[in-house]
Amino acid sequence: MALIDPVLLKPRLGHLAGRFDVDALDECDSTSSELMRRADRGAPAGTVVVADRQSAGRGRRGRTWMSSPESSLTFSLLWRFPGPAARLSGLSLAVGLGLAQALETLGVCGVRLKWPNDVLIESAEGFAKLAGVLIELASDRRGIQAIIGIGINLDAPGGDFSMPVTGINQACPSSPDRHAVLAAILASQVGILEKLTVEGFFCLKSEWQRYHAWHGQMVQILTDGATPQVGRCLGVDDDGALLLESASGIERIHSGDVSLRPAGSALGDANA
Repeated sequence: MALIDPVLLKPRLGHLAGRFDVDALDECDSTSSELMRRADRGAPAGTVVVADRQSAGRGRRGRTWMSSPESSLTFSLLWRFPGPAARLSGLSLAVGLGLAQALETLGVCGVRLKWPNDVLIESAEGFAKLAGVLIELASDRRGIQAIIGIGINLDAPGGDFSMPVTGINQACPSSPDRHAVLAAILASQVGILEKLTVEGFFCLKSEWQRYHAWHGQMVQILTDGATPQVGRCLGVDDDGALLLESASGIERIHSGDVSLRPAGSALGDANA
């Protein structure tokens, strides 16, 4: 039996239970791929696929998302938006903000957001990755269809990673039940996504910046096949683009991986 039981989840969602149709699987290729197939067959907004095991789980930029049943929670949520996709430029940031708020309600300490799609935990030892978001958009006659994939560590996974990793159970005084974790995340997304639909990312920007991990610090932006861009991270604009202050001025960054630079790095010096 899958580790998530929709019957146990429903009372934790309370009055929001009717907004979601949750299907828990023992295994699938990836929750986002499975949900996309269901969306193509007409699944309604609020459909959720959660799986204990993924044989082809996906992360951002083609990476594999590693997960194990007991120590992680991986799921995808279907949401639909009216209007053009351009209005959703800050969607991954909005989802991350919802995640951060949900984690804090569960008692997780030190939650921070890394542009554009990672949730980190800050401690005396530095930053460690807790969760990631992958969003896939498609247009149909009903507007824009978003498949929102979320992977979150309940316990810190083993293995070699590009940055330190952690889990909810390491960042929280008490280990919350996985049903409580999923319910808190889904509930937080309702308010965030409805606000994004009506008002755009502008209305969420200041709250996102409150969690911003590297605000005002030196970072480098890594993009495939391009020279790294180095500068001071100034946060995000009204559309969710990263603002980078470099030797040539303030630039708007729409994609790329962000990594922290040493405090003494000079503006514009990619070799610092």
